[in-house]
Amino acid sequence: MEISYNTIIATISVAILLFYTWKVLNWAWFRPKKLENILRQRGLKGNPYKLLYGDLNELTKSIVEVKSKPINFSDDIAQRLIPFFLNSINKNGKSSFIWLGPYPIVLITNSEHVKEIFTKNYVYLKQTHPNPFTKLLAKGLVSLEEDKWAKHRKIINPTFHVEKLKHMLPAFYVCCSEMISKWEEIVPKETSTEIDVWPDLEMMTSEVISRTAFGSSYEEGRIVFELQKEQAEHVMEVARSIYIPGSRFLPTKRNKRMLEIEKEIQTTIRRIIDKRLRAMEGGETSKDDLLGILLESNMKEIEQHGSKDFGMTTIEVIEECKLFYFAGQETTSVLLVWTMILLCLHSEWQVRAREEVLQVFGNDKPDLEGLGRLKIVTMILYETLRLFPPLPTFGRTNKEEVKLGELNLPAGVILIVPAILVHYDKEIWGEDAKEFKPERFSEGVSKATRGRFSFIPFGGGPRICIGQNFAMMEAKMAIAMILQRFSFELSPSYTHAPFAVVTIHPQYGAPLLMRNL
Repeated sequence: MEISYNTIIATISVAILLFYTWKVLNWAWFRPKKLENILRQRGLKGNPYKLLYGDLNELTKSIVEVKSKPINFSDDIAQRLIPFFLNSINKNGKSSFIWLGPYPIVLITNSEHVKEIFTKNYVYLKQTHPNPFTKLLAKGLVSLEEDKWAKHRKIINPTFHVEKLKHMLPAFYVCCSEMISKWEEIVPKETSTEIDVWPDLEMMTSEVISRTAFGSSYEEGRIVFELQKEQAEHVMEVARSIYIPGSRFLPTKRNKRMLEIEKEIQTTIRRIIDKRLRAMEGGETSKDDLLGILLESNMKEIEQHGSKDFGMTTIEVIEECKLFYFAGQETTSVLLVWTMILLCLHSEWQVRAREEVLQVFGNDKPDLEGLGRLKIVTMILYETLRLFPPLPTFGRTNKEEVKLGELNLPAGVILIVPAILVHYDKEIWGEDAKEFKPERFSEGVSKATRGRFSFIPFGGGPRICIGQNFAMMEAKMAIAMILQRFSFELSPSYTHAPFAVVTIHPQYGAPLLMRNL
């Protein structure tokens, strides 16, 4: 009996439909339920899985609720930054699980477990969001794994060496001076004037990254900063929503705008890179900006091995430049704003820090050697990073079944390390863990943590933030120059409302009463 062509097509179509139906059902129900059963059998507690959404609705609701009202300085900021995580831990214990859609998240706060996750980067990979649009913010070093990560890290390392960074001090100084000159025009001598320092600190750090990343092309770099800032807001919204496979192709307003931003950023950075490469081909060298150092390091790697396979492509260089912007600007601006707020609350430390700055520099321009001698300022910055870590959480995933301390974890779960909880752990930091006490760091980080993996503002292990020296040097320069010229206290209009837009921002700004010294 002859089988018709239509019958064959229909059979194949049904088979394809059944295959994809099974894949969707497995993704949305069977796999999550299987993982839930395994986690419960292995002693972990958590909420029961709910089809497709998991805990996403409750998680979003908790964020909206806490954002609707400010807190007191004595309140726990973790309750405002990661309310659902905190409630889960209080209900189910420190090693519990929640659901981000159909993906189980295991919360990790034990410092020994944190150490293993950060140091065994070949087992615990960077956690990636299922929605590809979250990668539009930056797909550079932070998102790479294994050999590709090692290649990029090797090429980028020279860019952030202290010897290279000292060439960028003039750019730090110029940008800080511009901000301070603006404040001096606003604030009359010997009187106090209210200034919201948050937008100015954001602008100053964006100027720093524009100048240090792109040198003479910094005007074009400003465009990238504004676009990256908008993209970060879109990415946060996308990350908090359930991703239906294929939905990125829908012509929604957000999807279209995110793609427009990506195209404009790519075009702008490519134009800057092409201009720089032409200059380098003409014999011009650049040792005072990140892009120039990166391109030279990349070319050296290619020439050394005689193959472009050992270097980065133009697209990869663009992604690293996007990462410079996001990580470099965000980390330092939030560190500076929370440092200033804490120095308002603890005026005795503001006085001590100013005395140290004046003793080292007087009213002269800060230099690299002097910045290295600012012990009190460094202690204050470390304590600020402990109380307000730039990233409140870190994510990893395990590609195979692992034993993490007493936990046996199946492959494919998401591991979230809430840095904010590790930094506030009373078992490690003492009963005064939530208090501002820079003296904890009087003998350095190792003494303060007693050798435990409990201070992770820049992550840890082989993947520790490559730009931490850059951020700390810029922060020291800015704080030193501000203290030379101003004293400051909280304005009565200040409202305490830390909230997470990837990093921890002051929701209502940072209005301070600035006094010109």
